[in-house]
Amino acid sequence: MSLATGAYGLSLGALAVAAGMDLWQTIALSLLVFSGGSQFAFVGVIGAAGSPWAALGTSALLGVRNGFYGVALAPILRPMHGWRFVWGAQITIDESTAVALAQPADDRQSRREGFWWTGVGVFVAWNALVGVGAIAGQYLGEPQAWGLDAAAAAAFLGLVWPRLAPRKVQAIAAAAAVLALALTPVLPAGLPILAAALVALVAGWSGPAVDLEPTEAPV
Repeated sequence: MSLATGAYGLSLGALAVAAGMDLWQTIALSLLVFSGGSQFAFVGVIGAAGSPWAALGTSALLGVRNGFYGVALAPILRPMHGWRFVWGAQITIDESTAVALAQPADDRQSRREGFWWTGVGVFVAWNALVGVGAIAGQYLGEPQAWGLDAAAAAAFLGLVWPRLAPRKVQAIAAAAAVLALALTPVLPAGLPILAAALVALVAGWSGPAVDLEPTEAPV
């Protein structure tokens, strides 16, 4: 998981440079934000000439999900204090959460190990290869010609796929995608994603709870 995630960190580095960011700005974004979806959203909006506020809003909205991951992980990781608490918060991401929750529910130790090994492994591999991608991006030309712009979406879909089993979740995802596509030609970059997120917020606020526990380990 760490190596696979790090591999598509190459695309973030290349896309960030293509969007006008320099090497150190790309590395700082990677280390401090450390949420792939948020980083790609920020770079994508900047690269599409969107406003900094739209980039920040889209990135922050996608990053909020990590706080909800913390709710699910808290019973598994307690007690945590000091640097372990800060470090645990930093590596609470899609991959560490998915691997932790994919372990047997009655095996708390395996879940803890899955979280820490995956989180730390992804942090090291991701940041190292983002730097490599940023350096290489200066010589690759257009990242789209290499398919690097699609790598992140494919990897994220692989993580989300096991949680799309309930029919209601499928309907919410489809409605959000249709709304985002419909608004893309008429709204500035970044805003269609923010608008699409309202679909999930409305559905979650008004409907009954949906069991998102994966039935199998993510691919």
